Amino acid sequence: MQTRNFLKLAPLALLLNFSLGHAANDLDAAQKLWLAGQKPQAVATIEQALKQTPDELKLRFALGVMKMELGQRDDALTIFTALTQDFPDLADPYNNLAVIHAGMGQLDQAHGELEQALRLQPDNAQAQENLGDVLLRLAERAYKHAQGAQIAPSEALGLKLKRTQELVQSVTAH
Repeated sequence: MQTRNFLKLAPLALLLNFSLGHAANDLDAAQKLWLAGQKPQAVATIEQALKQTPDELKLRFALGVMKMELGQRDDALTIFTALTQDFPDLADPYNNLAVIHAGMGQLDQAHGELEQALRLQPDNAQAQENLGDVLLRLAERAYKHAQGAQIAPSEALGLKLKRTQELVQSVTAH
């Protein structure tokens, strides 16, 4: 089952809070291009900068966010997975992996990644919100399974499922 992408990426704008030396100029230039609607040029700028500094965390993260925003899910998945391996103490790559996996309907995977993000950074508001969204979808799935497994219809279960579905719809509509 494909789910509508209702979670939120850790934003690219957070990256500019860090001093990156020469890479900061490239990141700033790429962000200006991105905001001006020149998205392919922004990606090219980041990719070119990464040829100079391939291990630069902020450039890699920015590229992952851009790829995700462009709908290049497989590329973004590869980038964020590599970031969790190279920088296992950072929460945002786990959050963004969860966004990708939830969008693919892989709610259990997304749940685990959000739990990891919150172990690393318990006050990460974006990961907290995304976890709530994933738990809501997991509750919907559990109620559907319970309803299908019952011999006789349960009014209470039907009501829970209906209310959960309404809440999911209201969340995904925004």
